[in-house]
Amino acid sequence: MKKDQLEFLKTLLAAHGPSGYEETIRAAWRKRVEKFADTVTTDVMGNCIATLNPNGSPKVLLAGHCDEIGFQVSHIDDKGFLFFRQIGGHDLSIVPGRRVLIHTHKGPLAGVTGKKAIHLMSPEDRKKVPEVHELWIDIGAKDKDEAASLVELGDSVTHDLGYQELRNNLVASRALDNRTGAFVAAETLVTLARGKGKLAACVVAVATVHEEIGLRGAITAAYGTNPDIGICIDVTHATDSPGLDPKKDGVVKLGAGPSLTRGAAVNAKLTRHLIELAKNEKIPYQIEANPGRVGNDTWSIQVARAGVTTADIGIPLRYMHTPSEVGSLEDLAAAVKLLSAFCGGLKKGARFGVE
Repeated sequence: MKKDQLEFLKTLLAAHGPSGYEETIRAAWRKRVEKFADTVTTDVMGNCIATLNPNGSPKVLLAGHCDEIGFQVSHIDDKGFLFFRQIGGHDLSIVPGRRVLIHTHKGPLAGVTGKKAIHLMSPEDRKKVPEVHELWIDIGAKDKDEAASLVELGDSVTHDLGYQELRNNLVASRALDNRTGAFVAAETLVTLARGKGKLAACVVAVATVHEEIGLRGAITAAYGTNPDIGICIDVTHATDSPGLDPKKDGVVKLGAGPSLTRGAAVNAKLTRHLIELAKNEKIPYQIEANPGRVGNDTWSIQVARAGVTTADIGIPLRYMHTPSEVGSLEDLAAAVKLLSAFCGGLKKGARFGVE
């Protein structure tokens, strides 16, 4: 991965933006693409839309959601402890004892998630996963008045963890789901803009919002941009860690390239084209089988207007929806290379019909 690309990825991961609170991450993404795109706009939902070669054909939508899971402050008790609700899906068994940031109008405020200590729990309670109302955030306030002077109901909360390099080009961070997809969409546009070849297609890279709470940003982005081809880039489960069964969970490995989904949620001709392109360009890839609906923005794009020709690109990820997700820089680079080759190789007016 090039130095400027890695710095951009780190910038995305340093930004905080749970669903509905994407202002900071959107600004970071926009700053990268606006130097290369012909136009950059933000729609009413908050999707950031960068367009390259606007008069080209076909129009290709590259969508990677930029929001992350998090929490929202919902109550402040008399002692100054903050109670919260979930933004997106969390494994509540690993939430207690974490350092978090409450994003207030005055700036980020440090806190720690708390629950009853194990020494004070009954044997039965020790076996249970806590419910969200049994957890709280401690900001060190002495009472409700002090806490309320610092925090407002509705403030968002994220884990206070960032980028960490591991061995073999693996990295750990919160929000790899799905800063990686937003990264790939942006860097594909940047690569094409820097390229020397003439681009026939119009490429629309979008950092979509609200994916973690119902795929909502992609619905309006796909409707508004009205693409001929739509490709969703999101994380997928790497199944190369302990405790997973390939018969049930499939085989997806970190560092073996992005995955291409086959099934009803995508266009068979487009997916086959991407597979053959990866083979010809010697780009590593993996295949995932999914007979039904894909649980990401692919669905929102596929059913937009009268339907869109879609493909689903997966970035393998371990420990999804935890504070320390793990992914591969090599998979990100391969995804950018594949999508750049695809968009750059399209002939004017190219279409992929139904077999």
